[in-house]
Amino acid sequence: MTVNQTPQVVTIAGSDSGGGAGIQADLKTFQARDVFGMSIVVALTAQNTLGVQSSLPIPCDFVAEQFDSLAADFRIRACKTGMLADKEHVQIVVQKLKEVDFGPLIVDPVMIAKGGHSLLQKEAVDCIKEELLPLASVLTPNIPEAEELIQQEIKTSEDMIQAAHVLQEMGVKNVVIKGGHSTDILAKDFVLLENGETFWMSSKRIETIKTHGTGDTFSSCIAAEIAKGKSVKEAIHIAKSFIQGAIEQEIFVGHGHGPTNHWANPVQDIIID
Repeated sequence: MTVNQTPQVVTIAGSDSGGGAGIQADLKTFQARDVFGMSIVVALTAQNTLGVQSSLPIPCDFVAEQFDSLAADFRIRACKTGMLADKEHVQIVVQKLKEVDFGPLIVDPVMIAKGGHSLLQKEAVDCIKEELLPLASVLTPNIPEAEELIQQEIKTSEDMIQAAHVLQEMGVKNVVIKGGHSTDILAKDFVLLENGETFWMSSKRIETIKTHGTGDTFSSCIAAEIAKGKSVKEAIHIAKSFIQGAIEQEIFVGHGHGPTNHWANPVQDIIID
């Protein structure tokens, strides 16, 4: 009898009641990438495509119980974090990640929702830098998140390169700085791998507001591919193709920052250089 051989992944994040981001986006991505997805809910939100109306952290002891429950039964081959609410929840997640073996950790340092609502208390940022980042196999900040982590402005390609090295010095093995917030004609992401290899991933920029959940989808795709045995470099390439397709092939949900399309086919015209 084959037991626990199907690739299994867990997301540790907040719930998005609107279904476009957070745990819901992660689970949709896991399904699309042919892995079995699980969740550890850190916070609940009342939100839609227009913004976040309210949030409610889950008690830390219950977060810990979710970790213990999954660890007792499943063979989790990769995990990812998303919105972690506050310092206390970052600390309990760090504690439990040290106790269990959930495979490589992908950290999406979610701080601000598309509508501008803060999703991470400021006192939690130092805790993320000092305690969570050293556990990360892959870190996937966008430019504003990277700026918050390194406390420096990022305006140019050279700034992105420097920022990636600063973040790696904080203990992260592999860094992807996403360039969606830049003003470049192309959407260019900079990648710094553990072995020192660097490259850019470029795709055409899509003029759309239907980008809710892009960071969650990108990072969860990386986790899914690593769980299936892909290298970190391969997983990052696949995730870029997947999220580009999810943005290009629009769906029409809600009245605001609509979600990406998890049914989409990955695109093949990503430039790697």
